[in-house]
Amino acid sequence: MGQQELIPHLFRTEYRKIVSVLSKRFGFDQVEIAEDIASETFLSAAQIWAMNGLPPNPVAWLYQVAKNKAKNHLQRESVFDTKIIPELKKGMSDRIEPEIDLSPRNIIDSQLQMMFAICNPVISAEAQIGLSLRILCGFGIEEIADAFLTSRETISKRLTRARERLRGQNIKIEMPDAAQIEARLENVLTTIYLLFNEGYYSLTQNQTLRKDLCLEAMRLCIMLVENNSTNKPQVNALLSLMCFHASRFEARTDENGETVLYEDQDELLWNAELISRGGYYLHCAANGNQVSKYHLEAAIAYWNTRKTDSPEKWQNILKLYDQLLQTAWSPMAALHRIYALSKTGGKPEAIAAAEKLQMDDNLLYFLLLGELYQGIDTGKARENLQKSLELAKTASGKHTIMKKLSTL
Repeated sequence: MGQQELIPHLFRTEYRKIVSVLSKRFGFDQVEIAEDIASETFLSAAQIWAMNGLPPNPVAWLYQVAKNKAKNHLQRESVFDTKIIPELKKGMSDRIEPEIDLSPRNIIDSQLQMMFAICNPVISAEAQIGLSLRILCGFGIEEIADAFLTSRETISKRLTRARERLRGQNIKIEMPDAAQIEARLENVLTTIYLLFNEGYYSLTQNQTLRKDLCLEAMRLCIMLVENNSTNKPQVNALLSLMCFHASRFEARTDENGETVLYEDQDELLWNAELISRGGYYLHCAANGNQVSKYHLEAAIAYWNTRKTDSPEKWQNILKLYDQLLQTAWSPMAALHRIYALSKTGGKPEAIAAAEKLQMDDNLLYFLLLGELYQGIDTGKARENLQKSLELAKTASGKHTIMKKLSTL
């Protein structure tokens, strides 16, 4: 991986780690400074690596530069002396060097603590998710705006208000007690879920699949599973869901980067190990009496790892979607249910159900209708595929739809 590809990759994977550790060290009142130091670290990397070439260990280089910048800030602003350990310095003649701990253990602890500090009920659920995507996942403002289907200005204001609220309430970056963990866990999982979906169904970049985002979401969820206080059934269910989806990474695009639809995927390219892990985590999720939306989606994803067109498969998927819509209705779940309905009740029944949704600004809606009308009404199939083409944002997505149009 060359420098041009490496720095964006490291930004996505290391930025949030640096910000989490520094924010824990500084407190929420200086979280913007932590973000600035992390950003300046990557700016230094871009400039110095361009002149001198890549260092032997780029991640260690980033951590050392971030440490030095953080220490300079602490010393320059006297934060370390006046706010953190004034009592410890009394009577000591030697200057104490501020410690910035970027060890693997502290990075994991800091991220977990930051996750739950951000997902605090003193700010709205949307603000919790947005701030988590920004600080913990390194999302840009535009990417967050796309995830929420709103403007950059709206997101910027929302995040600014959220930071001010957390500061005003003197929220500590620490693990909450058991009751608070349970209360905040849903928003933590929603953030991870959004991160995975941004990678798996990416519409914001000129590529269909962004594995780095998906893998980062899975890594965040693994941190929750590996922590005794957060190893809950719904956490295992979400990790199961992501494993099942990730198992089809290699089959979802061809050698030209174009989308390969589910029915056309080569089953031999599916990752058997990830499917097995998905089954393991789904089994772990069976503890307790709660059935979350993640349990239901994971069960649907499980059936989609069975490459068969049997009535049993689609009947089970349809029942699971019906239960999911009762548990947590969403337009996308309703849309995906239509495909299962076409397999069990036939295309005319599915078309009637789809057109009731009236998702007039949704690419997948028109793409599905285009598929359903094939063999029934070629004119309407072409009309819907043309609408999906107008909404497509990626070059590969447009090319896939154009190929479909050419077959009509």
